[in-house]
Amino acid sequence: MLWDRLQFAFTVTYHYLFPQLTMGLSFLIVIMKWKYLRTNGDMWNRAARFWARIFAINFAVGVVTGIPLEFQFGTNWAAFSNYAGGVIGQTLAMEGVFAFFLESSFIGAFVFGEKKLGRRGHFAAALGVFIGSWLSGYFIIATNAFMQHPVGYAVGPGGDLQLSSFWQFVVNPWAIWEYLHNMCASVITAATVVAAVGALWQLNHKHEEEAHLFLKVGVIAALVASVLQIFPTGDQNGKLVADYQPTALAALEGVFASTPRAPLAIIGQPDVNKGTLENPVVVPGVLSFLAYGTFNATVQGLTAFPKNQWPDNISLLYYSYHIMVGLGTLILALMAVSTILLWTKRLYKTRPVLWMLMLAFPFPYIATTAGWLTTELGRQPWIVYGLLRTSAASSPMLNTGDVVFTTIGFLGLYFVIGVIFLYLVGREIARGPAPAEGRS
Repeated sequence: MLWDRLQFAFTVTYHYLFPQLTMGLSFLIVIMKWKYLRTNGDMWNRAARFWARIFAINFAVGVVTGIPLEFQFGTNWAAFSNYAGGVIGQTLAMEGVFAFFLESSFIGAFVFGEKKLGRRGHFAAALGVFIGSWLSGYFIIATNAFMQHPVGYAVGPGGDLQLSSFWQFVVNPWAIWEYLHNMCASVITAATVVAAVGALWQLNHKHEEEAHLFLKVGVIAALVASVLQIFPTGDQNGKLVADYQPTALAALEGVFASTPRAPLAIIGQPDVNKGTLENPVVVPGVLSFLAYGTFNATVQGLTAFPKNQWPDNISLLYYSYHIMVGLGTLILALMAVSTILLWTKRLYKTRPVLWMLMLAFPFPYIATTAGWLTTELGRQPWIVYGLLRTSAASSPMLNTGDVVFTTIGFLGLYFVIGVIFLYLVGREIARGPAPAEGRS
């Protein structure tokens, strides 16, 4: 059971390093192609072609690393698949049959078909890639949202779940706000990477025209997405957690005893055995307001619930949440300063900020990983919240040794894939925005 969870956690975390960039990058590529159509500026088209090559590399690796996840539903989580497959199978199938094939088809047309498609046709191909990648993201998020807040289901004669309302399942309020929050995060990731490459080139005095464009697009897009990440998407996600997963709210905020006018902990160390938050730095009343819209609301602490309903790893949940929030705040501050410098025409010459932009590219990856840890740890001990416990969801006949062996195999395989990925991306960045010989 433990190794089943570790293997899935490792493979899904590694896999998501790639689609979080491609989803956000598809949006930025559409903006670049649209600007090319509007202005006829070849610089915008060169930028779009460059990032299309980065997109294609990420997409290919994302496909390879995503395939094992689908198999694990059958090999490692057969009990969960038998129980909930009648519901979540709908969105997983739609992601593969519709969104993935739509995205894949248009990627080929976009990367290799510019001369044949023409300007408008090439923009339509970029738009198709964007729609396909964002549809794919929604179907996956809708699947996860059902596990967080199950709706649109009925219990079948055999005790398994069956779909009773497709639209209620697909437009689950949890899915909508989780999706918007996730897509803002993907835009932040892509925009930060775009700005980092621009900063690298600017610091080295290479491809300065494109470097200026990348910095402009990157810092503005990251700033706008960071604001939306906090409000309204982050705010609404927090309210959903407060309403439907109160134990998760208490754990990620380090609230052990029910508290009226609950303070927001900026920092602190949870001691689960003592039931206290050590060395806290708090803002009075803010947690009550953020969770329930009023400073006088009472936030239920963990002690208000039976221990068998507490999240499995409260300390990791608490720190994951605060890492996500802390890094998100740093990214917002950096992009705000960069935008001010851009507006005053000083960004391209302010080397300390360029260095910070270049070195900041890992931050959104870490923040997003911490955010998903927060989401998944907060749902525990349930795999389908309130219906099926994680302890009852694994494959009963699977040998632990097999899971350990395949996990070691994934570690070795993904290390090799990672080295190849870094080499290919590094080669494209060193080559610059000009298309390779023979490419359109």
